[in-house]
Amino acid sequence: MGLFRDAGKAYKPAPEVDLGAHSDEFYLHANVKAPRVAGLLVKIFVWILESPILGSIVLYILKKDNLIQRLVSVAEIQEPPLFTATHSSEDISEQSVTPIKPNLSPAERVQEAASCLPPCLDSSFTDSASQFKRWTIRDFFRAYKSGETTPLEVARRFLAAAKETEDPKLHMAFFISYSHEDILRQAEESSRRYHRGTPISMMDGVLVAIKDEIDCMPYPTTGGTRWLHKVRPCIEDASCVKHLRSCGAILAGKTNMHELGAGASGINPHYGATRNPYDINKISGGSSSGSAAAVCAGLCPVALGVDGGGSVRMPAALCGIVGFKPTSGRLSNSGILPLNWTVGMPGILAATVEDALITYAAICDHLPFSQPTFLQPSLNFPLLDSMQSITNIKLAKYGKWFNDSTIDIRNCCDQTLKMLSQHYGWKIVDVTVPEIEEMRLAHYITIGSECTASLAPHLSKLDYAEIGWDARVALSVYGSFSSRDYLNAQRIRNRQMYFHKEIFKRADVIVTPTTGVTAYPLLSDAADTGELDYINGAALVRFSIAGNFLGLPAVTLLTLCIKSYKRPKVFYDLLKKEQA
Repeated sequence: MGLFRDAGKAYKPAPEVDLGAHSDEFYLHANVKAPRVAGLLVKIFVWILESPILGSIVLYILKKDNLIQRLVSVAEIQEPPLFTATHSSEDISEQSVTPIKPNLSPAERVQEAASCLPPCLDSSFTDSASQFKRWTIRDFFRAYKSGETTPLEVARRFLAAAKETEDPKLHMAFFISYSHEDILRQAEESSRRYHRGTPISMMDGVLVAIKDEIDCMPYPTTGGTRWLHKVRPCIEDASCVKHLRSCGAILAGKTNMHELGAGASGINPHYGATRNPYDINKISGGSSSGSAAAVCAGLCPVALGVDGGGSVRMPAALCGIVGFKPTSGRLSNSGILPLNWTVGMPGILAATVEDALITYAAICDHLPFSQPTFLQPSLNFPLLDSMQSITNIKLAKYGKWFNDSTIDIRNCCDQTLKMLSQHYGWKIVDVTVPEIEEMRLAHYITIGSECTASLAPHLSKLDYAEIGWDARVALSVYGSFSSRDYLNAQRIRNRQMYFHKEIFKRADVIVTPTTGVTAYPLLSDAADTGELDYINGAALVRFSIAGNFLGLPAVTLLTLCIKSYKRPKVFYDLLKKEQA
């Protein structure tokens, strides 16, 4: 390997890069070779990294081996840095949408979204054995209005189920904290509103779990740590939580997450590894692990997460639900832990697309202070009740990138594109999205640098023994990035913004798998230390980075080619419909 500095990559000007299907741009696979380790080996690695002399040498070698030095740190890039992923509003005609008036209340926006739904929504995902069904927001609303059940009865079932998941035989680690008293109080208030015939909205009495990176009273916001809430107390609801509360939703506690959001597995040494409800011996994904798993297990139809590098979409994909990250700036970051200013934002995890829309309607906002109004696109909701299919959609596909996944994922996603093309007449447009690995490394430098800068006042006073072992590795790497690293990463952001804008002149959507691998087994010795797994980590985030780095909306959906959706092994029917 050597310790001599390599010459950096010299990037050609962005307009000279061929984005066509037959471009000679080289697709670079992630240069990650380190084995997956946990337990004692993680501790040894931390001790080395935190050694004043050995640590700096090891960090240099790591960055050199992973091509950070050549592709970012000492690269020659002509474009100036672009520090925020903002987009000017464009007047584009959209099909099958309804414009939403500004200054509507959250409850009024929910009503508008409800009017976009078809009269009878089949929310069943069935197979011949189980007739499995995930209950939607509308299912709960109808059950409450008809008197079939009440929010209080459902809240009691939720609390019983949450307690059962904590049993040592399961130890699902969905939640960091939840309050019986607060949940029952909210449920009693909602039940009284239904009894009077005055529910606030369709979300009244609906359970919503909140990632423990988002302020929600009366809980501390830990960020998955043992210490952060002590130096940054939660004093009021985050903006998105306030909106949900104003719609009558029952805030069901704070969900588990990867410590500081610094990983994609969902293994937290302080609060437990969030287990996948489909297979409790596998990861749920992260960092919004608890939110994804809670929805998957039926504990709530929707949950909030925070997405700084796929942290909503990755666990949603591994748990078989919907994960949605809106356009940067569409949701307020007020009350969100400031771990990654320019790439992170709240996101939605939901059982169905319809529930994601209703929740989005509740929490989306016109933001007069966070961005100039000219940067905000007009707010439209899709008409899901329309009998006419959306036509003339062009789906951009970069084959080399798309195929950089396991064969089962690749085949499934390929089949989905064929079905969309055959059924709706949508066209596949072959393109080249250049410098994918360069973008991943630039995003890593960005999110790591911003995390370090945010936490610096606290880390300098903190006993590192309070931080999990794998998070200590992440913080050591983050702290090694220089100002030049960060500036060059923003130059790459500028290039990628140009590439993507050019591709969107040719197509409406860029399609990829959500992750390059499916959920993998938990290591037995990872519970106390977390794990270092850069090969799977790179595969998990491979397709998610652009949404965050470039501020683009992104969603993960269940694929159409799966003939049946099986009931998770850990699942709770809160409406007690006696499913098999």
